[in-house]
Amino acid sequence: MKYKNAQEAFEKLYCLINNKGVIYGDTKTLFNVGFYITNPLEKNIHTNYRKWSQNYADFEWQWYLSGNQNAEEISKRAPIWLNHMDEKGDVQSNYGWQWLRKNQLDKIIDQLTINKNSRQAVISIYDGKEIKNYKNDTPCTLSIHFQIIKNKLCITVNMRSNDLWFGFCNDQYCFSKLQELVANKLNIKTGWYYHFASNLHLYNNFLNKNT
Repeated sequence: MKYKNAQEAFEKLYCLINNKGVIYGDTKTLFNVGFYITNPLEKNIHTNYRKWSQNYADFEWQWYLSGNQNAEEISKRAPIWLNHMDEKGDVQSNYGWQWLRKNQLDKIIDQLTINKNSRQAVISIYDGKEIKNYKNDTPCTLSIHFQIIKNKLCITVNMRSNDLWFGFCNDQYCFSKLQELVANKLNIKTGWYYHFASNLHLYNNFLNKNT
């Protein structure tokens, strides 16, 4: 599947899950869904029934850039984070904290600077070897793979689980911002964004909002 921007992806996938999704726990789900967004810089979602907030997405992006694992401030804007905090208020799903661990972000920029044909510029997020740390919060994103194709920076985001309503809308915003950040560091343009989710779903209380 191929979509021109994030809004088209959201709207088409929303209808697809509503119409073709299977009941899976408290969700309707599609399995092993992958698609291209050809212009990831068009990352804002203006769909009326979604009421997506760019202000919140920007706040989340700035939180990622801070590398601060603590979620107390962002939980004031999105209380769902309260469910994932440990006793110190920390979470595992600040993806900026994750990509700064062991200098992952700097390393992939260095790899692509040295070898534009590198297939090894991958940031890992979820790590099964750290599952003991996931008591309160399990990262949904597995990895982000950066590749230079036809002198443009393309990324592949691989997710174990992705809620279309909240997760996809804000994740794609931040990951496309990351794509743009790395492209600027490499002094090249952004290319396509490929998004893959093993489990793409809508919770039951967010179904049929487009009617």
